[in-house]
Amino acid sequence: MLAFFGTTDIKHFVKRLFESMDDLNGKVVIDIPAGSGYISGVIRQKGATAYYAFDLFPEFFKADGIKCVKADLTRSLPIETGCADYILCQEGIEHLPNQLFALQEFSRILKPEGRLILTTPNISHLRAKLSNLLVESDLYKRLPANELDEVWHAKGGEIYFGHLFLIGVQKLRALARIAGFRIKKIHAVRVSYSSFLLGVLFYPIVVMFNIYAYFKSYGKRKDIDEKVRRNTYDEVFRLNLHPTILFGKHLFIEFEKCVNGGEIAVYKEQDSIC
Repeated sequence: MLAFFGTTDIKHFVKRLFESMDDLNGKVVIDIPAGSGYISGVIRQKGATAYYAFDLFPEFFKADGIKCVKADLTRSLPIETGCADYILCQEGIEHLPNQLFALQEFSRILKPEGRLILTTPNISHLRAKLSNLLVESDLYKRLPANELDEVWHAKGGEIYFGHLFLIGVQKLRALARIAGFRIKKIHAVRVSYSSFLLGVLFYPIVVMFNIYAYFKSYGKRKDIDEKVRRNTYDEVFRLNLHPTILFGKHLFIEFEKCVNGGEIAVYKEQDSIC
């Protein structure tokens, strides 16, 4: 699930995923934020019945024959409830101050068992964790997030933030669960060589601390049904040790909308959480 050579550009991995799909015929696909529309042609060629592109800055969209509509992910989206089979959110969530709201909007828009394909820079890999320890930044050669570097555009009271809201895999997973999603698959990305080297040196220590944290957490939450507790903590534990998470440059995750939507806020006395 890791590519050791070739481009680091996540768009190429997303393009490869859609090119490999054979089930878009008759499907409704929404791309938000659509950016320049790099993979729009691929999605159309795969036979999607409808393809809709939305972006805060539609003037940058360049794909021929497709209209890009202005939409703001910090507000309710002008999209019908339960209409989409797929949503692509590529390099968007790290710009949003209210990430749970955006995920809840995605859940509203998708059909039951619809897919949310999401990418974002990975701050859960080992190099980013070390950089955060040293300089409180995802990259050791860059100062922490600040108002000079992370306000990319401000006009008329609207602010477009840079990577001020970078999100790690565990927080993303938790917010997605609350919004009514579960992780279906973690897709391939390019390796971070420095994270891989750190893994060679420190992976046994990472494993040891995660085993300790697992049993300490599991033992404390006896008020929660044991099956629910085990399923949740097992997934959290696996993510913390997943090679693509620890060593990959991006998070590239495919979520599935649970049939019961976002009705998983209360876990006590439940047999499962979808």
